[in-house]
Order: sequence, then structure tokens, then C-alpha cells
Amino acid sequence: MTERVEFKLTNISDLSEQYDVVIIGAGSTGLTSALELTELGKKVVVLEKMEKPGGNSMRASSGMNAAETAIQRREGIIDSYQSFYDDTYNGGGKQNDVEMLKYFASHADSAVEWLKEHDVVLDEITLTGGMSVKRAHRPSSAPAIGGYLIHQLLNKLVEENVPVVCQATVESIDRDAAGRFKVDFVNAEDQKHALDSAAVILATGGFAASNDLVEKYRPDLVHYKTTNHPGATGDGLHLAENLGAQLVDMDQIQVHPTVYQDGDHAFLIGEMVRGEGAILVNQDGERFVNELDTRKVVTDAINAQERPDAYLVFNAELVKRASAVGFYDHIGLVKHGDTIDELAEALKLPVANLKATMQQWSGAVSEQNDEAFGRTMGLIDGFEEGPYMAIHIAPAIHYTMGGLKTSPKAEVLNKNFVPIKGLYAGGEVAGGLHGNNRIGGNSIAETVVFGLQAARQAFKNL
Repeated sequence: MTERVEFKLTNISDLSEQYDVVIIGAGSTGLTSALELTELGKKVVVLEKMEKPGGNSMRASSGMNAAETAIQRREGIIDSYQSFYDDTYNGGGKQNDVEMLKYFASHADSAVEWLKEHDVVLDEITLTGGMSVKRAHRPSSAPAIGGYLIHQLLNKLVEENVPVVCQATVESIDRDAAGRFKVDFVNAEDQKHALDSAAVILATGGFAASNDLVEKYRPDLVHYKTTNHPGATGDGLHLAENLGAQLVDMDQIQVHPTVYQDGDHAFLIGEMVRGEGAILVNQDGERFVNELDTRKVVTDAINAQERPDAYLVFNAELVKRASAVGFYDHIGLVKHGDTIDELAEALKLPVANLKATMQQWSGAVSEQNDEAFGRTMGLIDGFEEGPYMAIHIAPAIHYTMGGLKTSPKAEVLNKNFVPIKGLYAGGEVAGGLHGNNRIGGNSIAETVVFGLQAARQAFKNL
């Protein structure tokens, strides 16, 4: 891991009036696009409405899915683009945009290599729900991929002197007869500014923190909390719609099954905890689902319990395999018990039931056969030895699969499926890739794959 560079945000007074490309959003997609375009010799600026860069990417914990990588081969995992495609297609209810998915599945490995070339080293691999093999790449040098990725990209942008302006809320994007864009934004002091550019990349994220949009498209979900940062309110959708863009799959909003939400904040408990062996038990202390099925299936199973919540149960050995649990423990999300009896008492679960469940799980791991629920992956640890731990979880809104209709070239399409020249989008603001359910580990992959694609297509067409 490289030493972190002191990152200083750009002052408005230091901006030029014209840029080759204006990038809106400073999450993984936007920062990836900015770095790639800069290295291709273009003049870019990144506008971010929040006080700090990072967006939802900062909260990503599990990893970045990719197939046919060097890391997989090192671990003896024989994978293929087709298998990656199939898992994502089946996991998305076969409602995915197949052309976008083909590009995605066949370019994630090169995106991992691009990151490595830029000091973002993903040298470990784990499993996420809905995947048939381990393909979620993560850093051994950090507990979670999100913060590590963002800080490393910012390091590179500092070295390249790329301006990143925070508290810059874009109010409108206009396109003149010559095809040039005027991007109007307002800063924290309510001062208005305008930038001229040949192209715009929208990297503004989804709308899972917008009560208005959630209620409009999925009123049945308004009672859920969200894992999203407060800036995920669908700004890019409104900006692009004013230029004639088409929206797709807006009712496809993902609820993540394992979210700690007992306090004021919701903390997503990444799928790698289950991928490394954790099990789910209900208020009766019993398993009730294949923990590594798709998010939709696991969420539905939790909601079908008498109380729509559950506990992730594991032991101290798992923490060595999933270091993010150490962070969860540090901030007080984890309950402890030296023995199963003590853990059951701490969780107020029936002791006999929890002991029977743990014994059954031990047998399933020993025999590598989960007869009860058909789990075939993550049969790593039978948890015969304590101390034991658990995290209380329940479903929460996590991701919006819908968004702008884009081509595999990251071009934003109008209502006639024709590209709006010079307008590109990538990451969660773009819809269609995931179908009706996103697989864990595909979001960070999407940001890098289509952040690079948006940059390269903008460069090509400038």
C-alpha cells in the first residue's frame, strides 16, 4: 500500500472556464474516469456535491468481482467470463441488459489489472452470495475495499493535479447546437458557477437515499432504512432526463439482507462474513436459509420469519479471515460469548436450539453437505471452538438497479435508444446491468469497468 498523500480540495477560484470533460460525482466511477482521462492527456474536473469525495464507494466492504484473474489462478480457481456472466444473469432474474453484461463480465479482470497498475492492489479473494466460485477481489492491506480504493485513487489524482471540487451541486446541464455542454453548479456559499466542456460523465450514484423517488417507484419499501450515504438522491437522473435521457428498471430496488440497524445509523455487514462461513439464525436460534443464496432470496427468507430479523453467528477464527468484523466489533455491533450457552444468553435465544443448530452446522461442514438448505459454498468452519460472536441484522434498502439507459459504451441513450452525443454515465446511476438483483461484489466492479469505459469513449469521441 502506498503512503497516503495529503488531499486538498480545489478552490472555485482555481478552476478554468473550459474543460475537455466535466465529471459529476467523486465516487469510484468518477475518480476512475478522471484518472484515466488525465493519463490520456485530457483536461478534466470532478464536481462533488458532498463535503468529501467517496460516495457510497467508501462504504463497500466485500470486494470486486472479476473472472479469469491472476489471483484466481494463484488460488487454483479455474473461472471463466461465461461462468461470471451466467451467475450474474441468473442472479438478476435473467432481466439484465445482456450486452452490458457481456462487456462487464469480460472486462472486470482487466479493470483489476488497471487498479494494480495504479497501486490499488487486490491480492485476496473471497466469496459473495450468488457466485459459484470465489471471485470477489479485496486488499490484504485494508479491512474493506471501499475506503482503500477511494484513497488510492485520490492519491493518484493529487499527483496529477486534477481538480476535485466538493460542495459543488450541479443544478443543470445544457447542450448547445454545436454539441458543447454548459454545466451550472452552486457552491456551499450559494455562489453560481458555469463550466464549458465537450463531454460530461455522470457518476452521481443511485437514489436509495431519496424518500421521494423510493416512494414514487416502490412505495412498499418506504418503511425500510437505507445503507446509503445521504447524497444518493438521484441527481444524475434528473440532470440527464432534462437532456432527453431514458430511464430503465426504476422499480428494481435492492434490499440487502444483513444490515445492523439497532442504533441511529445502518451498517451493512458485508457478504464476505457469510462467504467466510458465518450462518444466520432466527429468534428461535435456528437456521432458515442458504446464507449464500442471492440477496433477494435471503431477504425474503428473513422477512418470512415471525420477526423479520436474524443474527449472523460465527466464532473468533472467522475474524482472522474477515478482518472487517474487527471494525464492526470496534464500533460496538458485535455480541460475545465464550461458549454457545453464553452467546445464546447474550442474544436471548433458546440455548438448546442454538446448541443444536451449531451441532448440525458442524456436521454439515465436516461432511461438506448442507442437507438442510443446500449450501455448497462457504462450508469452511464448523465453529466447534469459541469464543463466539453474533451481529443482529435485518434487511434495509441498499442499491438501485434502475437508472439511466446506457449502451455498453457507457453512452447515455435517449428515448429512441440513440446516444446523446458527449454524455456518458457509469456506476449506480446507470441502469440495466444487474436485472432485478445485484450480486455482492459487482458494484465496485461496475464502477471501475464502466468508469474506464466512459473515460475511453469520451476520449475517443472528443
